[in-house]
Order: sequence, then C-alpha cells, then structure tokens
Amino acid sequence: MTQHIDALQATVLAFIQGLTEFLPISSSGHLALIPLLSDWPDQGLAFDCVVHLGTLAAVVAYFRVELLRMASGFGRTIVARSWHADENGRLAWLILIATIPVGMVGLMLKDFIELELRSVQVIAVASIGFGLMLWWADFTDRRRKHENAWTLQAALIVGMAQALALIPGTSRSGITIMMGLLLGYDRKAASRFSFLLAIPVVSLAGALKIKDWIEQPEQAAGLTELIIGFVVSAAMAYVCIHYFLKFIERIGMGPFVIYRVVLGLILLWMVY
Repeated sequence: MTQHIDALQATVLAFIQGLTEFLPISSSGHLALIPLLSDWPDQGLAFDCVVHLGTLAAVVAYFRVELLRMASGFGRTIVARSWHADENGRLAWLILIATIPVGMVGLMLKDFIELELRSVQVIAVASIGFGLMLWWADFTDRRRKHENAWTLQAALIVGMAQALALIPGTSRSGITIMMGLLLGYDRKAASRFSFLLAIPVVSLAGALKIKDWIEQPEQAAGLTELIIGFVVSAAMAYVCIHYFLKFIERIGMGPFVIYRVVLGLILLWMVY
C-alpha cells in the first residue's frame, strides 16, 4: 500500500504542479523527480487527480469569459452547420481538433510512458533538448500572426507537437508554445492557444487518473492533503497564467530556457 504524504509534502507538490503546469518547464518532469530524488513516497493517484483538477479549475476560471463565448459560438456553428459562422465557435473547434493527437497517443502509449520513460535521464535530456528548441523558436524573427489568425493546419500541427509532451521533461506548454512561435504566431497568441488547449488535455489526463484510482483504490491520500493539493495547485496555476501572459512579450522564453538547461545538466551530473 502506498505510504501517504503529509501536509507539508502535499503543499510542496501542489505548489510545484500549479507553478509548472503552465510554464514551459514541464510539470510532469518535476513531479516525477520528487520521489526519484528524495525519500518522499510517491504521491499516489488520488493526489495526482486533485492537483490536475486544481490546475484545470484555474485555467477555466481565468478564461471563463472566453470559454463562455466559445461555448455560445460553438452552438451557433452547430446550428449553422459551418464553423465559419462564429469566430469564437471556430476557435472552440480548433481546440477540440488539436486535442485529438495527444488523446490517441496517450491512450495507446500510457503504460509504456509511465513504466519506461519516467527516469532521471529521460527528464534531463528532454529538458535540455526541447529547451534549446524553444530558445531557437523564440529567437527566430517570424512572429507576425495574432490570436485571430489560427488555422486548421496550424492547430493540427500544434496538436501533434503536443503529443510529444507525454515524454516527461518535455513540457506541454513549452512544446505547444514553441510550435506556435515556429508557425509565426506572436508570444501572446501562442501562449493563449496553449493555455486554452490545456483545458481538454488536463481534463482527459484527470479522467484517466480517476479511472486508475477507481481500479486501484489503495492509491489514496488523506482528505486534508487532498484539499491542500487542490487549493494550492489552483491558486498557483491561476497566478502563474496571469503573470505569464502579462509579461511574456517583455521577457521572452530566455529565462525558462536557461532554467531547463541548467536543471538538465544538474540531473545528468547527478546520474553520471
């Protein structure tokens, strides 16, 4: 039976999840490292569920106005039988379509990823490699497209890139923002699309974890720790989204790239 985490561990893990879910530095990689590099027990499926729900609640709350417009517009596209009938509805379609690749890959390779790729070496190499790719994408001067310029082709490419984020250390937000930049979208447009894309993806990930939890009820945690996990991850994720979007055009991706490379090198040094 999994040893339960305590309140301090729950706070630290939820803080890391909320902080890293929407920054381009990989939340899954950081959470996988905690039990690998410390004597803390694995947080268990129940805790994973609630921190995912916390970050989901944060992004839904932050984009609540846009989501209401997208839902209303989605309905209008259904009635009109054309996704060009409403711009917000069209964006909703693009988000859903872009989610298909990661859903398919996740269902097919879930067990392999969890059993074979959750290692310090994989996290380190992915952190460095995809971090340098993010720097290159941000460095190239091709960012001309804004938020209303997303196309079906661009959304599908970003969606296919998102599937690579199943590799621990890659970062879902990092690789989707990177691909948006490479496709010519500015930092804010790429970031906002990435965050909206997180809603169905985090929902799917949470649903899979709930399914696993039901199948393995011993993978539980204390009620206090679960509440802490939800509240702390939601609060941190909300703050992170707000300030990331506020300052990303000014600061760029450089600080996150430096962090990723330094983290990866430290991990490789620890291993070898």
